[in-house]
Amino acid sequence: MAINKNHEFEELDGVKCAIVERNASQQRVGFLRPLLEFNKYTVIVVTSPPPKAVAAAAPAATDTPVEAAAPPPPIFTIGVTDVTFNAINAIFGRLLKTPDGHTVTLAYWQQKETVSRDDVPYFSKKI
Repeated sequence: MAINKNHEFEELDGVKCAIVERNASQQRVGFLRPLLEFNKYTVIVVTSPPPKAVAAAAPAATDTPVEAAAPPPPIFTIGVTDVTFNAINAIFGRLLKTPDGHTVTLAYWQQKETVSRDDVPYFSKKI
């Protein structure tokens, strides 16, 4: 059981793992897996169960046919076998590196930037 929401762990495929991210898309897995493996973590990815669907209200009787809903894309849970791993501490503690040698920033982790450019910690910047 986790002490708080920021440091969760559970068994994934029979291996105790620290949870990096839940409900991740295939594209997100494709971003995080190589990054974490580059930083020497063993990554385990499992398919998450689909979210519970809320019962839809009964449609009104109309003459238009109702289209079948497309199945939702699969979602995944990403974990690492190092149960001491905490994504928040790793990012703000500047413990993760990109393959090109830069420090992983929050914007890079959230995929808001394609290149991690912050090599000066926020507390060392001159205002």
